[in-house]
Amino acid sequence: MSTATESVNFAGLDACHQQMQLHLTDLEALAQAFEAKGSDPEVKEKAQAIESFFSSAARKHHQQEEKEVFPALLASGHTELADLILTLRQDHGWIEENWIELAPQLSAIASGNFWFEAAEFQHAVEVFLALCRNHLALEETRIYPQAIALMALAKA
Repeated sequence: MSTATESVNFAGLDACHQQMQLHLTDLEALAQAFEAKGSDPEVKEKAQAIESFFSSAARKHHQQEEKEVFPALLASGHTELADLILTLRQDHGWIEENWIELAPQLSAIASGNFWFEAAEFQHAVEVFLALCRNHLALEETRIYPQAIALMALAKA
């Protein structure tokens, strides 16, 4: 039995998750620093790094999951697993939708342009953090282990 998960680099996916966690921690700290003192060079630099990562690497990561991990799990015939994949796909949509709101605000912070309401920014950060952290936890505790097991079974 051959599956698409056979060629998946789970170490790379896990490494990206670790980078996401670090950037989420930085985003949380940035939001607190921005609220407390506004923008300084360190806040601007962090805002640029966070915006760049989530606009590129994180999006590519989600695309890779959609293409290489989810299809084989959906085809496995496990109803609970299929339901989890559908939840994760929905999460990807919600994360992207929230990111479309948050990314321009981070770009504005990085350039010293504050056209947005601080409370709006704080809310967008809180939502993004919750969405991403819950999503990562589900992938790491349920989906990746199932995908790795399916890959091992396919090799046997």
